[in-house]
Amino acid sequence: MAARGHVQDPNDRRLRPIYDYLDNGNNKMAIQQADKLLKKHKDLHCAKVLKAIGLQRTGKQDEAFSLAQEVTTLEPTDDNSLQALTILYREMHRPELVTKLYEAAVKKVPLSEEYHSHLFMAYARVGEYKKMQQAGMALYKIVPKNPYYFWSVMSLVMQAISAKDEKLAQTMFLPLAERMVEKMVKEEKIEAEAEVQLYFMILERLGKCEEALDVIRGPLGEKLTSELQSRERKCMMLYTRLERWPECNALAQKLLLKNPDDWQFYPSYFDSLFHLMDQSWSPPEDGEHCSEGSVHHTVAEVVRFVEERIKVEDEKDSRSLRGPYLARLELMHRLRERGYPEENLPGEPLNLMVQFFRKFGDKPCCITDLKIYLHLLSPDQHVQFINRLSEVVPLGEQGEDGFAFPEDTKALQRHLCVCQLSRALGLHHSLDVSGKLHLIAELKAHYHHGLKFGNSALKTELQFSDMYCLMAAHVYIDLWTETGDEDMVWQCLGLLEEGLSHSSSNAQFKLLLLLLYCRLGSFEPVVDLYSSLDAKHIQHDTIGVLLTRYAESLGQFSAASQSCNFSLRFFHSNQKDTSEYIIQAYKYGAFEKIPEFIALRNRLNQSLHFAQVRTERMLLDLYLEADIVLSLEESVKAMSLSSEEDDVPWDTLRDNRDLTVFTNWDPKQRQLTDEHRTRSLEEETAWLRIRSLTLRLLASLTPSGHAASQQNSEMSNENGVGDRSSLHRSLLSQLNQTLHAAAQIAEKRTQYPLLGPPSTRLASALSVGSCHCQAAALQLSVHLQELESAGLDESSELQIQICNVFKSLVVQLQEILNKSKGDLLEVKESKLKTQPSLLENLVFFLETVSIVLWSASYCAKILRPLKTSLQKKKKKKKDANTAMPLVVCGFQELTGNLQDLLTQAVEHIRGQESGITALKLASLTLEGCSREEASFTKAAMDKVQSSYLRSLQEVGDLLKKRAETIKNLKI
Repeated sequence: MAARGHVQDPNDRRLRPIYDYLDNGNNKMAIQQADKLLKKHKDLHCAKVLKAIGLQRTGKQDEAFSLAQEVTTLEPTDDNSLQALTILYREMHRPELVTKLYEAAVKKVPLSEEYHSHLFMAYARVGEYKKMQQAGMALYKIVPKNPYYFWSVMSLVMQAISAKDEKLAQTMFLPLAERMVEKMVKEEKIEAEAEVQLYFMILERLGKCEEALDVIRGPLGEKLTSELQSRERKCMMLYTRLERWPECNALAQKLLLKNPDDWQFYPSYFDSLFHLMDQSWSPPEDGEHCSEGSVHHTVAEVVRFVEERIKVEDEKDSRSLRGPYLARLELMHRLRERGYPEENLPGEPLNLMVQFFRKFGDKPCCITDLKIYLHLLSPDQHVQFINRLSEVVPLGEQGEDGFAFPEDTKALQRHLCVCQLSRALGLHHSLDVSGKLHLIAELKAHYHHGLKFGNSALKTELQFSDMYCLMAAHVYIDLWTETGDEDMVWQCLGLLEEGLSHSSSNAQFKLLLLLLYCRLGSFEPVVDLYSSLDAKHIQHDTIGVLLTRYAESLGQFSAASQSCNFSLRFFHSNQKDTSEYIIQAYKYGAFEKIPEFIALRNRLNQSLHFAQVRTERMLLDLYLEADIVLSLEESVKAMSLSSEEDDVPWDTLRDNRDLTVFTNWDPKQRQLTDEHRTRSLEEETAWLRIRSLTLRLLASLTPSGHAASQQNSEMSNENGVGDRSSLHRSLLSQLNQTLHAAAQIAEKRTQYPLLGPPSTRLASALSVGSCHCQAAALQLSVHLQELESAGLDESSELQIQICNVFKSLVVQLQEILNKSKGDLLEVKESKLKTQPSLLENLVFFLETVSIVLWSASYCAKILRPLKTSLQKKKKKKKDANTAMPLVVCGFQELTGNLQDLLTQAVEHIRGQESGITALKLASLTLEGCSREEASFTKAAMDKVQSSYLRSLQEVGDLLKKRAETIKNLKI
């Protein structure tokens, strides 16, 4: 609640304590104080609304809403009540009610500028662009201020952007907006930069580039002052769109003469050159080349221009700028691409890159500058290049271990750059095992030596030598993936843990630790690592998958709930936050940002990760609670889950993952490819489809998860069971088709780079058999509905079929459990070995047995009345045959077998827990490690051991609870 201004009204003084209580989070006291005030002043509407806010915040939504509606129907016009209702409706995620509120206020007080502007902003929150346009004009008529007029214009532009019919946008909305602005231009009423920006935006969207150019170069363009070179950049963009390459070239020249380090203009300069060459353009014989000045239309002229910029930098006493030197490499890259003769190139790439390193090798950006031009070197030049660079790295005398170290941070940075370039050229990867171990020893020695330069650094600062540590970790990972020796990954974890102890803010250490712990099946240490990364806003979408992918699959269900909530909180607040950004953009005239905010909102709403987390969270809630805390039906109802509604936007799903978040110096052939990205997205979408269909099928097992069709059809009967059955069949058909397609994806066995996207659970789920077992269990409800229609005394073949399914489910579950058996963690020949796939299989067993139990519970609901009905019939007929129906016997056998399976699983988990607890990790010998390094490695091993125990405990507890629910499965 906002702090309020000086007291003008006695009611403000009376309300003050309630505001204070709400501000401090003391909602109960706020409600009590409001009740006291309402006893004395029954007509004090604001007190009633503040009470409603207190009720809303204490979880009494229905009570709060009815109180708010009482006040709303009175159509209040006092500022306090309106502000409080606005806050309440926003907290209820009902912004559309705020519009009704201010519509009524505007009718009662038609000349209020404040209420009209509040109404405009209320429409902005819900994206009612047409009404915004009308509200803006109404406001301008009351108070003729420019901003209000341009609010209306911008609302027209937004109607154009959001219009499904592009023709309508181009023929109606945008031309109308253009005419409205032109009217202000003719009347010379344009005042602010924002108004010029909006005019430019309209012309650009209409494709009127010539007119836009006239605006930018004319007197209106002089108002564009908030950004440096705003006019020039806009001109450059328009010249490019108009393909006016001479002007583009000449303008780029002028701008680069002013600031030779401004990289954004070099690409335009080079692009325009090649377009001019392709068009065989030549300058006119007399007069200016073009309106922007002289044009460079030959390679020789452009080379001379770049060389002149470099010469100026070389002659400077102060530090040289990198731009011109990089421009020369970029020009060489482009000329090579076009097949330009080698002898005419502006120098030899190797010499130019060595020259660049001499000048800028002590800058951390040198590696990223040179890395993108390494392809200019031929393979036989790689070693020569690194040797030439090493010659200009000042190192001290060699020590006893044969390593020479830098004397200061600048020399350290140069040496580090050479190491990074060596890895990027593939020289590290070409070494044999002993060569790689020697390289690790060298990198570790440089890392430890470099720590002395950061003795006085703050805790939040990174150490100068951190990259040595990270690179050594990458070489360890190379050895692990090539040899399968798990010792390498343990030593890697120890080294990274040591690095983190010296540099607690290093995000790359944390990300790599997070990845490796997950690969080893250990989720417990990951929660704190991810939390310490302090991911902000959009990062929950771009890197959140690193956390949510593994939480549930490694059996850490409580942590999985937290990690899903972590991501969902961001996605849910996005809708509300973006509305606020849009309102601020209107208030401050940042019109060009409004489409960007809306694009961001759409991007997040359509996020693949958002859909995954939402689906996984609901499944997780069912596994943890359904038929344990609540019945399956109550759980489905609490989630408002409907089997009919598919809330995943399949056609517009966006993959927002940042797959380059890890620092990576691998050569191009080892990097993530476009094919990897495509395959990963295909796999993620298939897995999401399976999980989403499973969730909807579970919902369809309950009446509350299915809204019966209102239309009368031949399929429907009074309670909608026929309709429900057809929906269930349709979903099952979709699931089977998806499983077939998923099997084809899994057959490709795509191997992603370790630092690439994490693979989904798809291949494991298919190989262990859990998906098909779950589908078979969900198919049972169809057979049972057929049995219900036929009756127990008329369906012997159907009963045999159902009994066969019961037996098949038990066999499949037994196979899944067998694939989960084995030692998760064991010591072999003094080495610690892990088998995380066994833990994932155990979780698959838990998920599958839960779905089988829910299907069995559904069977019991149908079989109970059928059995009772049959017994009554037999009594009436005095039938002596008291034999149980086949399906009832089969069901009892199923529940008995499920009980045995769960007992087996719990005993296996107990055995694993005692085996892992008994491991003496302290006695393990770690070769090639100092005592300090060994202590960090042992600490990492302890974390993995502790995490496995936690996972086993959580899975075991849940299996015991499931075993309890079987006792209720009686007919």
